[in-house]
Amino acid sequence: MKGEKKESNEKKETWKDFIYNPTTGEFLGRTASSWGLILLFYFVFYGFLAGMFSLTMFVMLKTLDENVPRYQDRVANPGLVIRPHAAEIFLSTTVIITQFIINYYGFVLFSEYNDSIQERNDLCLVGEYTEQNNEHIKKVCQFKRSMLRQCSGLPDTSFGYAEGKPCIIIKMNRVIGLKPLGDPYINCTAKRDSLLQMQYFPPEGRLDKMFFPYYGKKAHPDYVQPLVAVKLLLTRDDYNIEQTVECKVEGSDVRNNDDRDKFQGRVTFRQTDIISRDPITLQ
Repeated sequence: MKGEKKESNEKKETWKDFIYNPTTGEFLGRTASSWGLILLFYFVFYGFLAGMFSLTMFVMLKTLDENVPRYQDRVANPGLVIRPHAAEIFLSTTVIITQFIINYYGFVLFSEYNDSIQERNDLCLVGEYTEQNNEHIKKVCQFKRSMLRQCSGLPDTSFGYAEGKPCIIIKMNRVIGLKPLGDPYINCTAKRDSLLQMQYFPPEGRLDKMFFPYYGKKAHPDYVQPLVAVKLLLTRDDYNIEQTVECKVEGSDVRNNDDRDKFQGRVTFRQTDIISRDPITLQ
């Protein structure tokens, strides 16, 4: 019994000595000088790592331009988008659908293009690039919604939907520094045997070069890209036929035939008569 008690006391003394040994002055197995040296080593080691990280971040940030992304390889060629943003354009003379179109175009799409707002911007030279490399805040060229005439929502607040001749708004995505060569314009074709009549606003669907280049959100905060409105001059015989229309950027070096990207330089939509659709598929 006495031997067991002695062994137990030795274990307790060993455990207490590991925490603090008054004989050697060690705390958790190390003396004060040993703890000081190891803490100094880790302080210098991690301080060196933090300094290297800070230096590399500083050098990297010095090589970046806050207005222009360093790599733009994946967006060298812009895509096209349509408004309303949908793959299918439904026709209907019902009050609900027509009122939705009026609200969307009037309050969402054209909010930045109202003539009263655009008159604050600059009149630029038609057919010339508006280059402003040396200016900190870039000027913005006027693009008034009234330039879209019958598709501006001013003479016809239903944008042609009430009469069955809808206006589709097309715009090119913004790409910093893009200066399309030639004379770019939007050309739309219907994928059917007979010709589908269309009307373009501005005339011939021109994307004037004065709206290029774009300098980025910070340097060009009030920039608005040019719009092209395509009015589908549908006849009564066209209402019950699904029309597939493809619009492309033509007349420039913007690519529009890449099979891997269906939206690069082009966009496709379908016109469908909503009344002839199965109501279940519309939910």
